[in-house]
Amino acid sequence: MLKRINEDLETALRRDPAARNKLEVLLAYPGLHALWNHRIANFLWNHGFKLLARVFSNWSRTATGIEIHPGATIGRRFFIDHGMAVVIGETAIIGDDVMLYHDVTLGSRGFAEGKRHPTIGNNVIIGAGARVLGDITIGEGSRIAANHLVTENIQAKTVEFIYQI
Repeated sequence: MLKRINEDLETALRRDPAARNKLEVLLAYPGLHALWNHRIANFLWNHGFKLLARVFSNWSRTATGIEIHPGATIGRRFFIDHGMAVVIGETAIIGDDVMLYHDVTLGSRGFAEGKRHPTIGNNVIIGAGARVLGDITIGEGSRIAANHLVTENIQAKTVEFIYQI
């Protein structure tokens, strides 16, 4: 567990040029706090304590401004820069080494049962204000520009620069 916490701190230091040291990251990075809280909520969710997981994740959202459903799957070295207004839905799957900026939504497009949120491949960066909606896949190494609306699959190593509001 301590190795994973240290890995998270190192990831923040590597991803954010404004981060000066591990203590600052530990105490003042809501994206990191939301991730750690998600891991607890996800554990509860996966062990049948769904209501407790939802209550805990709601408390985390209130404290951090970042909403991550306890059912979401998040890989290693995930980093949320700034974080306010990030929303990650229940069936979202996020790979390793993914970075989200503030106000990103990984949401659904309907009310159907089953997988309805995006799958984000490894080494993806999603810019501020982007909306990635539906059961779609964002390929490994892709970059999504700020304020971009994505509703279709994106191939690996694609750079999406189309600006949409």
